[in-house]
Amino acid sequence: MRIGNDQLKKFIKDSELIPDKQLEEVFQEAEKDKKKLGDLLVGKKLIDEIQMRKLYAYILGVPFLDLTKEIISQEVLQIIPEPIAKKYKIVAFEKKGGELKVAMLNPEDIQTIDFIRKKTGLKITICLTSSESIEEVLKQYERSLKAEFGDIINKNSGQVSTEESPEDLEKIAQDLPIIKIVDTLIKHAILQEASDIHIEPEEKEVRVRYRIDGILHDAMTLPKQVSQGIIARIKVLANLKLDEHRVPQDGRFKLDKEGNKMSFRVSILPIFDGEKIVMRLLDESSKGLTLESMGLHGAGLEIIHQQIKKPNGMILVTGPTGSGKTTTLYTIMDILNTPGVNISTVEDPIEYRMPKINQTQINPKVGLTFANGLRALLRQDPDIIMVGEIRDSETMEMAIHSAMTGHLVLSTLHTNSAAGTLPRLIDMGAEPFLIASTLSAIVAQRLVRKLCEDCKIEYKLSEKELKIFEESFDLKTILERLKKDPSLKGLIKEKGDWKDMTFFKPGKCDQCDNEGYHGRTGIYEVLEVDEDMEEMVSRKATSEEIENKAKEKGMFTMTEDGIIKAIKGITSLVEIIRVTKE
Repeated sequence: MRIGNDQLKKFIKDSELIPDKQLEEVFQEAEKDKKKLGDLLVGKKLIDEIQMRKLYAYILGVPFLDLTKEIISQEVLQIIPEPIAKKYKIVAFEKKGGELKVAMLNPEDIQTIDFIRKKTGLKITICLTSSESIEEVLKQYERSLKAEFGDIINKNSGQVSTEESPEDLEKIAQDLPIIKIVDTLIKHAILQEASDIHIEPEEKEVRVRYRIDGILHDAMTLPKQVSQGIIARIKVLANLKLDEHRVPQDGRFKLDKEGNKMSFRVSILPIFDGEKIVMRLLDESSKGLTLESMGLHGAGLEIIHQQIKKPNGMILVTGPTGSGKTTTLYTIMDILNTPGVNISTVEDPIEYRMPKINQTQINPKVGLTFANGLRALLRQDPDIIMVGEIRDSETMEMAIHSAMTGHLVLSTLHTNSAAGTLPRLIDMGAEPFLIASTLSAIVAQRLVRKLCEDCKIEYKLSEKELKIFEESFDLKTILERLKKDPSLKGLIKEKGDWKDMTFFKPGKCDQCDNEGYHGRTGIYEVLEVDEDMEEMVSRKATSEEIENKAKEKGMFTMTEDGIIKAIKGITSLVEIIRVTKE
């Protein structure tokens, strides 16, 4: 079903749609750059998309359909699930007996057609359509969900009780409409790969937002009447007190949605207009995270692999809330999790359940703090200890003591850079000589959004952009250091400048919902505490002195690691500025 450039050129020439000279020029360009003639003609606006699609349909001998004004029944539309329709630009529009008619943009996509044939057991008849048609049909999926929401709310909003007794709240939570609303909110969040759901009551309505790739997006607004029911339903799921509205509550629950095992961490906080709910989504079915896939590379990756093989010492991961510190620690534990070692943790909260690891949830109400939990762990014959966070001097002292007495200790700390960790520990009351002798490595990290592979755009820096970046970075020094990175060979010329380099910026396409980004990766700096560092810590050197020494020894800062990833086309320079500016 493939249409070659020669074949298309012949048909366009016969139809006299565009002058022969222009057609020949574009044909030569398509052949030279190995591009599709049709795409180039549409891109140069020599022919419009609908004309081109009709021409394709004529050549292939299949019908062309305009679906922009067609209303497709939900029963037929849902035969192809929304994620598949969106990703592969294929929609079902008519079903007769054992035959299903589908409209698509790419008739060469035999795999998707075969997949739908096997999944439905129906005979598939293909029609060609335009991008505009596909977009309009895809909106019908959204409209149907909104309509479903509207029906649920409109039919039942008047029935929602405002009583406060636990019995009434429990009854509301078990109502079918409320269950449907909460299920739909969760389903949307999973489909959009959100990390958090925010349900925020306001004076006259309830706002729902999803955090996707680190950025909050408005999802929908619901009437105030359903607020109490949603809160009650989530409290029931998370096994929380239904009639408690004055104090914060924390809980968790699990769901198995369409093959995805999801764990939800629930936080409920009383605010002026009611109770705000934030649910953190944790995908328990995702396995096989590696340090490499998280964005670590080069010397930094080697240092971590060397240090985690040692039987004792302390490795700290630092960064602000939501920078992926816990994920890094869990990945390290996954590497170390072998039958020959005993790994124990004290956490608040336990993010993921890990097999063969003894995980303890701290509970300050009964006196189980990080420090007390760690003290108890030391009597459990552990080889490796993970402390969720060093929050106070007592926990820090216990962690250092554990590292000194033959254990490998993994933990997190809130500092802005790897070098800033050492003076911070001294400020918390640690003895410099103890830090120097126990600390093995420090990893500082941030999360940046990855550019969408389908729509990212190549560009070179203009004079104006260079001036803007010079305000944020010491570009001359950074360039000299980047030239030493072997992974950038070929991407940076030896005598080249910033103007010679190719960078990428976000575009817009359906694969990324016109965001230009999809997914996240880490940017890191890894500081190894060797003999020189030990000497500097012992004499209480400043974080600036420590960082300069580490850079002399080859450490790339987070900013430099980010720029390396921008040069490789993984992320954008704008994104690096967004996450590294202080």
